[in-house]
Amino acid sequence: MKTSTIILLLFAGTAAAQNKPAAGSTLKPVADSTPAVADTAIKSKRALHEVVISAGAFEASDRAKGASLTPIEAVTVAGSNGDISLALRSLPGAQQIGEQEGLFVRGGTSEETRQFIDGTLLRTPNYPSVPGVPQAARINPFLFRGILFSTGGYSALYGGAMSSALILESEDLPEKTSARFFLFPTVLGAGMQHLAKNNRSSFGFNLNYGNQSLYNNIVPQKPDYFSGPIYMDGNVNFRIKTGKTGMLKLYSGWGHSDVGMNNPDIDSVALKAGYQVRGWNSYNNLSFRSYLSQNWKLEAGAAYSYNRQENNLHLTNEKGNVVAIPYIPYSYKTSDRNLETDFAQGRLVISHFFPQGQALRFGAEQFYTHDHGRSNDSLLRVTDHLTAVFAEGDIYLADNLAAKVGARMEYSSLLQKTVVAPRASLAYRLRDGSQFNLAYGIFYQEPANDYLYQPNQLNFSSASHYILNYTKKANNRFFRVEVYYKQYQDLVKTIPTLSNNGKGYAQGVELFWRDKKSIKNLDYWITYTYLDTKRDFLNYPYQLRPSFAAPHTATIAIKKYFPDINTNVNLSWAMATGRPYYHINYNGIDDQGTTKGYNAVNLHVAWLCSFIKNKKWKDFSGVAMGINNLTGTRQVFGYNYSYNGMVKQPITLPATRSFFIGIFMSFGIDRTDDFLNNNL
Repeated sequence: MKTSTIILLLFAGTAAAQNKPAAGSTLKPVADSTPAVADTAIKSKRALHEVVISAGAFEASDRAKGASLTPIEAVTVAGSNGDISLALRSLPGAQQIGEQEGLFVRGGTSEETRQFIDGTLLRTPNYPSVPGVPQAARINPFLFRGILFSTGGYSALYGGAMSSALILESEDLPEKTSARFFLFPTVLGAGMQHLAKNNRSSFGFNLNYGNQSLYNNIVPQKPDYFSGPIYMDGNVNFRIKTGKTGMLKLYSGWGHSDVGMNNPDIDSVALKAGYQVRGWNSYNNLSFRSYLSQNWKLEAGAAYSYNRQENNLHLTNEKGNVVAIPYIPYSYKTSDRNLETDFAQGRLVISHFFPQGQALRFGAEQFYTHDHGRSNDSLLRVTDHLTAVFAEGDIYLADNLAAKVGARMEYSSLLQKTVVAPRASLAYRLRDGSQFNLAYGIFYQEPANDYLYQPNQLNFSSASHYILNYTKKANNRFFRVEVYYKQYQDLVKTIPTLSNNGKGYAQGVELFWRDKKSIKNLDYWITYTYLDTKRDFLNYPYQLRPSFAAPHTATIAIKKYFPDINTNVNLSWAMATGRPYYHINYNGIDDQGTTKGYNAVNLHVAWLCSFIKNKKWKDFSGVAMGINNLTGTRQVFGYNYSYNGMVKQPITLPATRSFFIGIFMSFGIDRTDDFLNNNL
């Protein structure tokens, strides 16, 4: 596992990529569309009065001045490990899932949440999955200046996600040339950003290498690792201004991971079950935006990613030799799977602006997916061309009433099906500045490719969203309450045959409170989520609460800066009631129950200093350390069952606690003020 030492990125990246937001910032949910930066004069003419549609969405960007959870604020939440997805679990709507990566939102699986960078889909945001060990994100969060986390009802400009969309906007030009370096026991890295003398272009790179072997020898892990875990990644970026309002950006990233581990075999005493996954990934993104005239704007993007993954399952005896046992259940535990995926996307969006902040956006995008490989002796191959067209309008019905209405149409060559997804949002602002927001939409998603390798008659799955919220912001304090209902249709079922006969629902209430005013140098927020959900999908015999859904979830995040000692302390406390677990076979449910509640306290501390005294190269440096699951609570996320169902083993953390300590150094920009203003 890539341990929490990666948290160092929270501090090391500040000098390289983060624009400085307003001091004393507060949360501001805004319109459900990607934030864009344009010429200041033009942008001021496009400002949307004070009624901003925000049902189901949290946003942080340079456009939304004073917005909370900017990238640097998000990933400095204690316990986030430098991963935006983990950080967003501190917001209402997301579940506390400790055994798997990804965002589980409002009763949806992690596959029902998609991530987009500058409008294009990031198909594989994390390193390859390892059973029971969450894998880290591939993308450096400090490459972004804007985050839109939509827990439902998101814009018609995006699709392919039934539950949630995480929309990221990359940085434009850095403020000045800078460099960074960090060294922790399990990970080291370096990078730089170079700004041209004419301030119209820049280029940069980052390289990181992580090896968990030393850490795992010091802090014993539940799996017996025989390979790695090893992670290597790097990226380059190039940005250039074109004309007065144009911006062209290129990003290319690549990575490799190798994780191999043994665990006691649940069906025998003498055998061990081995698992190894090796992955290679490349992601490339090209984006362009420009105003064609005062009233017309063009945004275009293209992306290509390549992913190769090798999975090996095997059994070893007491002497460590690989054995092959031809009968069930042991025959299921020996396999090899090699899969390569090519993914490409082209996207074009044109916007026309009208008086009083009204606008019309329309466009199209094309997706290409090609999987090819083998699982043992079986051939895996699937090719899909997905075409989408969309249109959406911002309409002001009155000074205090705004609407966003749109639709999206998609056609899949593989499914040979066409779907139309309407979307609508309405916002009403009260005289005291508070606001009601209402949203409705239908969201479609193709079945995962694992279900498409064999001949089938599968269709799109869908979810209908109904959302109502109330928000109030004043004096660096923010309150939000939201209720929602989701209706799932045509979910994939694997029993008795592969079909779209599944269904389900999710409904709930969410609360969010943030305060940066009451206590000097203290920023905190409190969230609460109530979730009532059931679904009949995969091998479920009927509608059940899914095993990843807890009915009650709450988080408290606290960030306190101590100026006298130049130190920042971050504390988070995440709580959730128990999740259901089941042992399901062809005859129904043999065993079921509820795990004990989730309870995790995380503590991170950063001491700021300056290692090098140089007027030309200012440095923003320090020492960071922390502990995740400070109280040592034994978390149980579910159970694995033996083939006959007589033995069950709890799914727990690889280690009760995780630790990190190390140094970080950034040169070129003194970010001390930013650190203070953001309450890292």
